[in-house]
Amino acid sequence: MELDIVDLSRFQFALTALYHFLFVPLTLGLAVLLAIMETVYVMTGRQIWRQMTKFWGVLFGINFAIGVATGIVMEFQFGMNWSYYSYYVGDIFGAPLAIEGLMAFFLEATFVGLFFFGWDKLSKVGHLVATWCVALGSNFSALWILVANGWMQNPVGSALNPQTMRMEVTSFFDVVFNPVAQAKFVHTVSAGYVCASIFVLGVSAWYLLKGRHIEIAKRSMTVAASFGLASALSVVVLGDESGYLATENQKMKLAAIEAMWETEPAPAPFTAIGFPDQQARETHFAVHIPWVMGLIGTRSLDTVIPGINELEEHAKTRIREGIKAYDALMQIRAAGSPEKITAETKSAFEDLGHQLGYALLLKRYVDDPRTATDQQIDQAARDTIPHVPTLFWSFRIMVGLGVFFILLTATFFWLSARRRLDAHPWLLRVAVLAIPLPFVAIEFGWVVAEVGRQPWIIEGVLPTAAAVSSLGASTVLLTILGFAALYTVLIIIEMTLMVKAIKKGPEPDNEPEAELISETLVPAAE
Repeated sequence: MELDIVDLSRFQFALTALYHFLFVPLTLGLAVLLAIMETVYVMTGRQIWRQMTKFWGVLFGINFAIGVATGIVMEFQFGMNWSYYSYYVGDIFGAPLAIEGLMAFFLEATFVGLFFFGWDKLSKVGHLVATWCVALGSNFSALWILVANGWMQNPVGSALNPQTMRMEVTSFFDVVFNPVAQAKFVHTVSAGYVCASIFVLGVSAWYLLKGRHIEIAKRSMTVAASFGLASALSVVVLGDESGYLATENQKMKLAAIEAMWETEPAPAPFTAIGFPDQQARETHFAVHIPWVMGLIGTRSLDTVIPGINELEEHAKTRIREGIKAYDALMQIRAAGSPEKITAETKSAFEDLGHQLGYALLLKRYVDDPRTATDQQIDQAARDTIPHVPTLFWSFRIMVGLGVFFILLTATFFWLSARRRLDAHPWLLRVAVLAIPLPFVAIEFGWVVAEVGRQPWIIEGVLPTAAAVSSLGASTVLLTILGFAALYTVLIIIEMTLMVKAIKKGPEPDNEPEAELISETLVPAAE
């Protein structure tokens, strides 16, 4: 197996996923904000809230359309670049994706049409229901995608069929209610809410600086600040839950995030800053905060968090056990029929089959893991360590920006309560400059989640290197260049359309001029 094919295939999927994930969070958050704004319109009857909903709906529609276009490509890559992965786990991984397409996406896409074209054809309540269905469809779509991804991080409710060499569902309930998937879902969705809130806050601040659409901008900022503050605080809580689950299911990821090379006495300290050196296996100029990591990672004072070196040694043991499982698997497949399998072989596979994935790590170095040398086992164990500096800094950038979002939304929430949103122009400029920062934080969060589980495409079950298709390097490289060019054009189109719509601003609603004028005299807090 050519390693460059693995790296190129990983890079291609990372490229398309990171591009796509620029659009998803804004779609998730704007959909809910639209529903909130229209709810206020239906409850109060004030036309300015309808005007707000329609304006932000235009921006939602642009983002939604480009997001769909970039997302479709990703699913085709599973068959194109990751054919063995599709074969190995298609029975499990395909189910959430199919449900997402048949239920969530159809729900969202259907009601998007009603949202845009049903303003004068549906009753107020009917149109509001359609808007909330758009929001629910967006979130359901994220749910099933993250159920699939969560299973890759924590493959519960499944087992390998040694006769077919395919993973099969043993409990669909466990797959859906996988605690890792549920934590990822609420954490990701909350991050999307923050992203949309900062976007609305920044665009509205720009209007205030320009002296345009003052009343719409103030109302939008009030909604965005309150919704954004609640969402930013929930991201912290839900992120803590993800960290706790990583302690149970992905110990190496947690140790790499902290650049914790040696096992620390409980409760372990948190490394606020430092410079991890993966070759020397130490963190230079580290600044530690006592107890914090132990409390976050284990929620106790006496539970030890293992370090990278200890986990590597443990991986060597699991690889050797995996070799025994691989040997039992080969005997089962050689037997041909279940009746010919000996009780000893069956018992060996039942006892050690969960370690089979660790034997597959050796496939990078030897065709038959049973013939692996001690040196090859040591190398495979080293492969279980992800790139520590990438995880260390990505996590801290993400957390640092998260703290900034809490402070920013809290400040504007306080100003909106005092009706002084335009009192400090410099704060408005900060809000405008902050628009791209949630996207940066979310992308780094995705890097933490996905780079952190390497070398596994399915944690502990299937190595990434074993899941790739047999393609030529030139073929993959050509598609990378093609996707990069296409996605660059799409993001330029997105930015051009969004900027054009923002500069144009909200359009006057189809209401008598006198009523619209009276609405602009309403205090901003209404």
